[in-house]
Amino acid sequence: MDNYLILRNLNSVGTAEPFDIRARRIRGMAPAPVEPQITMERLDKNALREVTRDPSVLAVAPRMPTKLIKPFEAQIASRVSEAWGVDAVGAKNCQFTGEGVTVCVLDTGVDAKHRAFSGVTLVQKDFSGSGDGDRQGHGTHCLGTIIGRDVDGIRIGIAPGVKRALIGKVLGDDGSGSSEMIFQGIQWAVAQGADVVSMSLGFDFPGLVRLLTDQGWPVELATSAALEAYRGNLRMFDALMEVVQSQAAFTQGTVLVAAAGNESQRDVQPDFEIAASIPAAAEGVISVGALQSASGGFQVASFSNTFPQVSAPGVGILSAKLGGGLRSLSGTSMACPHVAGVAALWWDALRKSALNANAMAVTAKLLANARTNVFAPNTDFADRGLGLVTAPRELS
Repeated sequence: MDNYLILRNLNSVGTAEPFDIRARRIRGMAPAPVEPQITMERLDKNALREVTRDPSVLAVAPRMPTKLIKPFEAQIASRVSEAWGVDAVGAKNCQFTGEGVTVCVLDTGVDAKHRAFSGVTLVQKDFSGSGDGDRQGHGTHCLGTIIGRDVDGIRIGIAPGVKRALIGKVLGDDGSGSSEMIFQGIQWAVAQGADVVSMSLGFDFPGLVRLLTDQGWPVELATSAALEAYRGNLRMFDALMEVVQSQAAFTQGTVLVAAAGNESQRDVQPDFEIAASIPAAAEGVISVGALQSASGGFQVASFSNTFPQVSAPGVGILSAKLGGGLRSLSGTSMACPHVAGVAALWWDALRKSALNANAMAVTAKLLANARTNVFAPNTDFADRGLGLVTAPRELS
């Protein structure tokens, strides 16, 4: 027997009289969608077959390990006055601050005592079993880039006007987790009214292969099982995103952003490029590649996985350090919160304009306003996506 995640749509389960359903349809009063249910169950092949025949089941996937997208340490330049990414995405002189926006970070938790989050209401929930709080530092750094207040006179946050942040701890203190933690974290974030969800993490395909081979599985069989699990979890993500988007008719919706990954090695071989993996590869999730500053314009970081939708600063990013102070890191993990922060600015801008503010509109603005005239010559579209995300200017 193996562990499987099951996504159920409880809207299809009901006891209403047929006449009552007809009456609601006539009046045009569709009921608000019921929150989807995600459970983990141990199933053998026969039980699995029966579950897939259940009309309320939207997706079934084997449980799969996850991990943070591990960043690289970077040197802090002397006489730094602000994190360079703030200016690069146009947030430095932006009139919008993310006021009234709720952001969520699904990561390793947060150092709630760090002064970068002074005045912010932090709503924490642990899905990892290791307790609230960040003992790894990754989640703290990511949240600092999105909403961080100035530290020692240095601006680190893209959207410092945000006053409410949801902190879903979906990775344990060692930086590892499993797929149900992410799915449950997304479900929780949406239910809590998150406008933006930032995920600098990925599904650990090589880790699952190693786990199975360590248990005595032949390499071919372990690889096949891991591929099946990856495929099932991608479909689970797509199904969950469909549910999230269907709920947007009753709310304003949620923008989900994910790091593309750090597995490419262009510094070793120019063609050594790894494609973005889930959650970044899932339908409805904005995938983010990492950029570095160079004399001829922005360049794609050598480690950044290819085929992102957009790109953002991801090399030498200064943000909140676990225990206080600042730390400089590089990775698509650092690029992802830049996009989440800019998304918060677009939410703020649209709500203060005559335009309709919803997740679809925010996503459209993010993609449509990505700049392409800032790159070094011969930068591959497949590596940088639609361009560098850009903060809103004045809206009418």
